[in-house]
Amino acid sequence: MDAAVIVVGAGPAGMMLAGELRLAGVDVVVLERLAQRTGESRGLGFTARTMEVFDQRGILPRFGEVETSNQGHFGGLPIDFGVLEGALQAAKTVPQSVTETHLEQWAGSLGADIRRSHEVLSLTDDGDGVTVEVRGPEGEHTLRAAYLVGCDGGRSLVRKAAGFDFPGTPATMEMYLADIKGIELAPRMIGETLPGGMVMVGPLPGGITRIIVCERGTPPRRRETPPAFDEVADAWKRLTGDDISHAEPVWVSAFGNATRQVTEYRRGRVILAGDSAHIHLPAGGQGMNTSIQDAVNLGWKLAAVVNGTASQDLLDTYHSERHAVGKRLLMNTQAQGLLFLSGPEVQPLRDVLGELIKYEEVAKHLAAMVSGLEITYDVGTGSHPLLGKRMPHLELQTASGRATSSTELLHSARGVLLDLTDNPRLRARAGAWSDRLDIVTATPSAGSAAAELEGTTAVLIRPDGYVAWAAPGSHHDLPMAVERWFGKPSAA
Repeated sequence: MDAAVIVVGAGPAGMMLAGELRLAGVDVVVLERLAQRTGESRGLGFTARTMEVFDQRGILPRFGEVETSNQGHFGGLPIDFGVLEGALQAAKTVPQSVTETHLEQWAGSLGADIRRSHEVLSLTDDGDGVTVEVRGPEGEHTLRAAYLVGCDGGRSLVRKAAGFDFPGTPATMEMYLADIKGIELAPRMIGETLPGGMVMVGPLPGGITRIIVCERGTPPRRRETPPAFDEVADAWKRLTGDDISHAEPVWVSAFGNATRQVTEYRRGRVILAGDSAHIHLPAGGQGMNTSIQDAVNLGWKLAAVVNGTASQDLLDTYHSERHAVGKRLLMNTQAQGLLFLSGPEVQPLRDVLGELIKYEEVAKHLAAMVSGLEITYDVGTGSHPLLGKRMPHLELQTASGRATSSTELLHSARGVLLDLTDNPRLRARAGAWSDRLDIVTATPSAGSAAAELEGTTAVLIRPDGYVAWAAPGSHHDLPMAVERWFGKPSAA
C-alpha cells in the first residue's frame, strides 16, 4: 500500500478529511488535479455548526477575527438566528478560498501528503484495496490504498468510475455569480424578485461586491469554462436597467438548480463525501458546510477501521447518518429555490411563510435546519435530551483544578467520557477503551451548564462532537455504548 487512504480532491471536504485522518495517525495521500488553489471565493462563511466543528478541532483561531451575525434567511425570508440559544453565531464573509487555504495548511501541518497536479484517470476496487491510475508531473503511474474517498466535486470522476447511482433532477435554469470591484451597488437581499427574475448584491471584504443574477426562463447550458462577464452584465441590465459593464470582474461563475444524491455513500472500499455525493442549489451557504461535516463524520470512523479498532459496521453508519442529512439538505434547498426564484405566483406562499416565521418555534425549526444544528443521529433509545445531538459548549474544571471545556477536550479528535460526579466505578467500566477514549473527571464551571445537561452525571461524546450516551437517560449500558462506537475493548 502507498497509503492507508487516498483522498481525491483538495477542496474543503478533502482537506478536512485529511486532517481528521492524520489526527488518528492514518497515512493519507491527497490527489488534486489543479496545480494550485483557484482563489475563487465561492462559498461564503460558516454555519453555526461548522463554527463549532472548527472550534472543536482548535482550527477556528486560524481564521483570526471573523465577522459574525445572527441575521439569516430561509428562501429570502429574514430569520433572526439568535433564537438558537447557546449556539455560536455564523461567520458571514469568509471566502471559500480562505477556508481552503487554512484547512490545507492545517492538514499539511499534521502530516498529510498533498500532491497537486495529480489527476486520477481510473480506479479499481478489488475487494482488498483500491488501485488508482494517476497522471502527475512525472507521467502516469499507479497508487494503491486500503480505501479511496472521492471529494472531487459535483462532476466527480470517482463517483462515475466506481459506478455510484446519482439520481435526481437536472437543472432547469442557470444563474450567474460574480465578484466585482470598481463599482458601488446598493445592497439587495436575496429573495428580492423582479418581473423577469432575481438579483442579489452583497459586500465582501477588500472593496469587492458579490452579485447573483437569475433570469427566469433561461435554459441551463453545459459549460466547460466560466461565462464571460459580458453575459452577466447584459442579464443584469435586462433585469434592473442598470449598466455594470464597466465593473472589473474578480471571478465569474455559472450554476444551476440540479438536485442529485447518490443512493449509497460507500461502495466497497470507495467512499464519497461532499459535493461528490450530493449537488443542489446554493441556498443559505449550506453546501460547503455540509461537505465539511461529512468529512468530520467519516474521518474518525474510517480511521478506526483502518487502525483495526472497529469493524465495518461502524463505517456503515457514515452512510446511514449522512445520507439522511444530505436528503434533508436537498429538500430544504429545493424549497428555498421555489421561494426566491419563482415569479409572482409564489408570493402568497411567501406571505404565509413570512407570517409563520414570526412564531419563535417556526423560526427555531428553520434556523436549526439551515445551521446544521437540528441533526440527531440514532445512538440508541433513551430520554436524555442530548442523545444523538451535538454536545453544547460547556466550561469545565477538572479534578486537578485545570480549566477546560467540552470543546477543548475534542481537539485531538478522540472520544471523551465526561464524568461529572467523580464516579470511580463509571471510569473503571470504560477503562478498557482508554487507548482510544479520553476519560475526564470534571465539573461545570459556575453558570456555564447548558439546560439540556441539568441533572446529568456523565456524557459519552463521539469524536465528531455528538453525544452517544448520557446518564441518567440512556437505555443502553455504558460498555455497550462504548463498544458500539469505539470497538472491542483492549485486551487486559
